[in-house]
Amino acid sequence: MNIPSELKYTKDHEWIKIEGDVATVGITDFAQGELGDIVYVEVETLEETLDREEVFGTVEAVKTVSDLFQPLSGEIIAFNEALEDEPEKVNTDPYGEGWMVKIKFNDSSELDDLLSDADYKELIGA
Repeated sequence: MNIPSELKYTKDHEWIKIEGDVATVGITDFAQGELGDIVYVEVETLEETLDREEVFGTVEAVKTVSDLFQPLSGEIIAFNEALEDEPEKVNTDPYGEGWMVKIKFNDSSELDDLLSDADYKELIGA
């Protein structure tokens, strides 16, 4: 299982890549494996400012629908529109072309609450 060490993680199985005050967010390799084949990603919160742990969208797989939770408070400034036509990118490249949103976060102290790769591995028993 792929758990890149340069990323941060949440207990909700999202990964976060920090670049300045922008966070790129997607779901982890573990999460996409548990969900199965992703058929639809819905994000209707573009350009909205949400608090941490609010739902920013959903990911739909053949078997289930799961909420996506905001890992950091801030404004959703981008949605990966490629996922509208190719939601399976979340399965094939969860840490690359399968990213979901970019958030301009407004409270860097929240970064301290994110999990390291080692913490996330412990969480999922890897």
